[in-house]
Amino acid sequence: MQSLRFDPLRWQRLLVAGSGLGALRAGQACSELGLAWHAGGCLADDALIARARELGCDALHPGEATATQQRSLARACVSAGLAFVGSSTSLLDTMCDGDAARHLMRDAGLPLAEPVPSAPCVHLPVLADNRGQALALVEHERMADDFAVAPSERLTPEQRAYLGQLAVLGARALGLVGLATLSFTLANNRLGFVDMRPGLTGHEGLAEVLSGLDLAVEQIRLVRGERLRRPRVGHMGHGPGRPGHASLRQLPLGKGLLCGGPGVRLDRPAAVADDAWVRLLVWGRDAAEARRRERRALAEWHGEVVSGNGDMG
Repeated sequence: MQSLRFDPLRWQRLLVAGSGLGALRAGQACSELGLAWHAGGCLADDALIARARELGCDALHPGEATATQQRSLARACVSAGLAFVGSSTSLLDTMCDGDAARHLMRDAGLPLAEPVPSAPCVHLPVLADNRGQALALVEHERMADDFAVAPSERLTPEQRAYLGQLAVLGARALGLVGLATLSFTLANNRLGFVDMRPGLTGHEGLAEVLSGLDLAVEQIRLVRGERLRRPRVGHMGHGPGRPGHASLRQLPLGKGLLCGGPGVRLDRPAAVADDAWVRLLVWGRDAAEARRRERRALAEWHGEVVSGNGDMG
């Protein structure tokens, strides 16, 4: 990690870059940890640094910025003496260079992706602390730009366990501290590393609802030097059996209201424009239960009348 002017364990106030859903979870995580935070919006790097100084912030959180954006922000924080809530600048350099990342992963013993056109891809979030401990959560597959499911239906239990081992091995080889998502293709029934993305990506909710861990909170904890925590509900992602089923759908603002209920979560910023998007997460013990809950939630969200048969007995 880069040297910091502030003791990470004494952070009191953070500036969160980005807006909308990109900043929502980071701000919620700060509140969960008792940290004051301010919304930085979509300002340029220099303006964000100036804003952080003006507000007396100890650290800057990049929200859901890309690896390239995070590298630029991390460098600006180093120059300004601010803590950066994310990967080190050296690791971000590696993530921004696909060839370098794949070379390091190959040296660590990970298989690389075969050049198979249109091979499906799975994405696996990993948490790691500065003591060399790492934890792979539950993989997800993006079925469309606005829809993803976890776990992937393509993997056998044995492949899922192997995928988790590869992700942990890769995270340790790179010296990851915090949160990153590693991507693998599944071509000809073989897994191969493709690339990785630092920090929050917008798909963490899938792993959160199936593991019981708040990944946005864990990212901040780990970057400031705390120990890795294991899921209270057990290592659901890569243990025996299946971890349940979850789906994430990005939606435009609806006509109705989401009434909640078991297995339903809506991520929606407090201040939204007419063209804003929200994220609907549903989960269940299996895919059938999750789909029933999703149908109910979508009906409520789009203002459709949901009625029963009148039998209350």
